[in-house]
Amino acid sequence: MGTAPLDQRSLRLILDEAGLRCTPQRLAVYDHLCRAAHHPTAEEVYHAVRSSIPRISLATVYKALEALVAVGVATKLTAGAGETRARFDARCDQHYHFRCLRTGAVHDLPTPFDPDLVAKLDPQLGEYLSRQGFQVTGYHLEFVGYHTHRAAGTSDQGAGA
Repeated sequence: MGTAPLDQRSLRLILDEAGLRCTPQRLAVYDHLCRAAHHPTAEEVYHAVRSSIPRISLATVYKALEALVAVGVATKLTAGAGETRARFDARCDQHYHFRCLRTGAVHDLPTPFDPDLVAKLDPQLGEYLSRQGFQVTGYHLEFVGYHTHRAAGTSDQGAGA
């Protein structure tokens, strides 16, 4: 499921091609995104990378995350209902999510992305949107609800609060 994380050399090349330095801070932030059990907020990334880079600032983490998003090796997920903080994902392929409304944690779903799902849900929707002058370029699917129990090997530790 998903795409394999980039190695440091590949990440360095991508950053260099974009005219950005490959700093230890950007490497640490990307590494944490790749290893995170869920899609963390900038604050969660900050607390995690401080163990390896104690003097890193929250502002530096935000700048690193925005740089990773800008070069296309991470994505920024908008805040959900009742949330104010965006979350970040090292997976850049199209995929689905589920979000816990209690903790705010966002996780990947194992279901393969279906580019024809909208037409399958409503065969007339594409034509309707076209008549309205709207061109669909993509879509996001996110299930929302509450964790009712912990599945083996999962954790919402640090999510939400």
